[in-house]
Amino acid sequence: MAIRDHDSHAHTVGDGSGDPLEGGRMTLIEHLTELRNRVVIAVVAVAIGGVAGFVLYNPVLSVLIDPYCDILPPDRACRLIITDPLEAFSIRIKMAAYVGLVLASPVVLWQIWRFVTPGLYPNEKRYAVPFVASAVVLFLLGAVLAFLTFPRALDFLVAMGGQQLETFYTPGRYIGLITFMMLAFGVAFQFPILLIFLQLAGILRPEQLAGFRRYAIVLIFIATAILTPSGDPFTLTALAIPLCLFYEGTILIGKLRLRRQRRRQRAAAR
Repeated sequence: MAIRDHDSHAHTVGDGSGDPLEGGRMTLIEHLTELRNRVVIAVVAVAIGGVAGFVLYNPVLSVLIDPYCDILPPDRACRLIITDPLEAFSIRIKMAAYVGLVLASPVVLWQIWRFVTPGLYPNEKRYAVPFVASAVVLFLLGAVLAFLTFPRALDFLVAMGGQQLETFYTPGRYIGLITFMMLAFGVAFQFPILLIFLQLAGILRPEQLAGFRRYAIVLIFIATAILTPSGDPFTLTALAIPLCLFYEGTILIGKLRLRRQRRRQRAAAR
C-alpha cells in the first residue's frame, strides 16, 4: 500500500537518491517510520534540554521571580512560599521541562518541517531555514514581551483585590502563571508565520487578507482577551497591537511576493 507524500503536489517519481524523504511516494510503513524517527529525535532533544533546565533551575527561577519582586514594597523579602512538602521537587521538574522545551524548540521545529518537506516543491523547501529561524525568534520575542509586561499584570491583579490583602504566592501558582503567559505570547507570535505559509500554499491571497482587515482586528482583540489569563487591559493591548502589526506586515510581504512573481513571469515571457 502506498500513500502520497505529505502534500497533494508531491512528486510521483523518486530522484534515485535512495532517501525516502526525497522520493515521490512512501509506503505506509515508511511514512510511520519517518514520523517515529522525527518524534524520537524531538523527544531526545527535549530530554537533553530538560537536563540543562534542571541544572540551571536556580538562575532561571531567580529571573522569573523578578517581576514579583518589582511590585513588592522595599521592606518585603522577595520570596515564594511553599505549602506542600512535594512542591519544591515538583516545581523543579516543571521548570526543567519548560526550559527543555524552549532549548529544544529549534530541533523540534526543524523535525516538523522535515516531516512536511517531502510534500513540497524544491522552490518551497528553500523556506525551511527562514521559517524555522523566524518561528524561534518570534517565539522568544513573544516570551520576552510577556515577561516585560508581567509586572503590570501583577499590579493590576493586586490592585483589584484592594489594600486589605497581602500577597504571598506559591511557586506552583506563580511559575504556572508567568510561564503560561510567556507560552501564550510566544505561540501568538507565530501568527505571521501561519499567514505567510497559507499565502505560499495558495490558500490565502493578500487581497483577501486586506479585505478582511476590520474583522481580523476585532477577532485579534477578542482572541487576545481570551488568551491572556490575567485579563488586564495593559497585557491585552501589549499582545493585540503586535498581532495587528504582524497582520499588516504579512499583507505587505504577500503583495511584494506576488509583484516579484509577476516580474519574473514577464521577464520569462520575453
